[in-house]
Amino acid sequence: MKRYSVKSRPGRSEYLDILTETEEGYRIRLVTQCDGDEKIREDFIDHHLFAICVKTGYLSEVAADSTGSSVA
Repeated sequence: MKRYSVKSRPGRSEYLDILTETEEGYRIRLVTQCDGDEKIREDFIDHHLFAICVKTGYLSEVAADSTGSSVA
């Protein structure tokens, strides 16, 4: 599972995990952390929109650590 950091405002942390990939796009889990609260939702993003988000820097892949799990 790949993890991406979402560009967000100061004091807010957001990331998304790719759960599955289809021909049309990705099923994702979006996690938002703000002021001690955490909101989790699952959604879908198509390939084209995902590629634009990565290209513009709105999403950036988080490197996996040496154990193979993603770190935020």
